[in-house]
Amino acid sequence: MGFPENVLAQGEKVERSLHPHPLTVFGPTLLGVVLIALAVVTSWVTPDDATGNRLQWGAISVLVVLALALVVVPYLRWRTTHYVITSHRVMVRKGILSKSGKDITLSKITDVSFRQTFFDRIIRSGTLSIESAGDSADELLRNIPRSDEIQQLINRLIDEDAKRRSGHS
Repeated sequence: MGFPENVLAQGEKVERSLHPHPLTVFGPTLLGVVLIALAVVTSWVTPDDATGNRLQWGAISVLVVLALALVVVPYLRWRTTHYVITSHRVMVRKGILSKSGKDITLSKITDVSFRQTFFDRIIRSGTLSIESAGDSADELLRNIPRSDEIQQLINRLIDEDAKRRSGHS
């Protein structure tokens, strides 16, 4: 499943467990390939002497720092962002070193909408906006795979939750 069962209430079932769309790490991955190519070219064009070795180590060090900041961090951010839709709530968990989370019970959700750009439509992703009763701001779930289907799933689960709470089967 990819999400710990111990956070679920009794009778609660995971309907979907998602990460942002995989194409959100396409740019950082491409940049990683470019940085590796730059490292190879740098080691190939610098002379094989003491000065060249210092240049190589300096350039490689800069490229490694850039790779950590521009490739590894976005990948970890993507991997540690979880959107979990259950039969009782929508859970959002984010964070690499420090974590943040938000749970929105289905009974508190007042509106679910999605937005897709032209590119989003091509890759079948989008942004979900979940509006809930209370003082908290709307929750924006960005780069959701098949956002239109997820919107319909949440709406269906809201209806089922309302029926369950009212005692209808």
